[in-house]
Amino acid sequence: MVLFLTKCGPKEASQNSTITVVATTGMIYDAILNIAADKIQTEVLMGPGVDPHLYKATQGDIRKLNTADAIFYNGLHLEGKMGEIFEKLQKTRKVVPVAERMPDSLLIRSEAYQNAVDPHIWFDVKRWKYAVAEVSEQLQQLDAANASFYEANTAKYFAKLDSLDNAVTNTLAQIPAPQRLLITSHDAFSYFGDAYDIEVRGLQGLSTLAEYGLKDLAIMSDLILDRQIKSVFVETSISERAIKSLVEGVNERGFDVKIGGSLYSDAMGDFGTPQGTYIGMVDYNVRTIVNALK
Repeated sequence: MVLFLTKCGPKEASQNSTITVVATTGMIYDAILNIAADKIQTEVLMGPGVDPHLYKATQGDIRKLNTADAIFYNGLHLEGKMGEIFEKLQKTRKVVPVAERMPDSLLIRSEAYQNAVDPHIWFDVKRWKYAVAEVSEQLQQLDAANASFYEANTAKYFAKLDSLDNAVTNTLAQIPAPQRLLITSHDAFSYFGDAYDIEVRGLQGLSTLAEYGLKDLAIMSDLILDRQIKSVFVETSISERAIKSLVEGVNERGFDVKIGGSLYSDAMGDFGTPQGTYIGMVDYNVRTIVNALK
């Protein structure tokens, strides 16, 4: 596939006046839709339930990438298996790692994984605004004729994101302090915890490629028992096996912990539903967490 990419240059503008862009994740796709509306043709590679850490480009994806005027991806190694493809494509077209716009001081690094950067920045609405700003600026450069339209839509979308950020803070305040512990399958929610004052733990590391073992299950079980945590959570894009093993282990030790719900982590919900938008996804996650932990 990579060799194929090197043979294909960008399409000629005269062939098609419609600007086409491709987003890797649903979160980026939704940002583009809010900014560009119908001015730009937008496609997304990774739909609902897809794990970007493990995703491999298909032949259909390669065709989309080769005919796009611009490609927007998260970066920070979220789409780990596509790095070489993006490197080749950036020689012939605009390729934008939107999360890398965020200041280094706001990035979260994991000491447990050789200081690796956590790529899941969308779980802090304020941090995600940096990525949205990058999308907006790049679209304005790509389609200068509609730059003022994109700028106005970005301002409107930022106002909605600010309201969302306030709503998240106020809703999470309903959880009593001792119960403010979010346990999920992998470490996707660190930015969420940092931004909204809730402790987060994951059985796996930053990437779902990481494995968990009996020691990890034992440590998490002890934590649940010590804190008397009512619920833990599965994720829509990851196997439930790890969390179910944790629940079974804790229950065998005489404490009733439940699966509090399924959270959207690395992928949003079905397109055309509230959870298929960034704002709807965040709202759903927060309400699910609060209902299970308060």
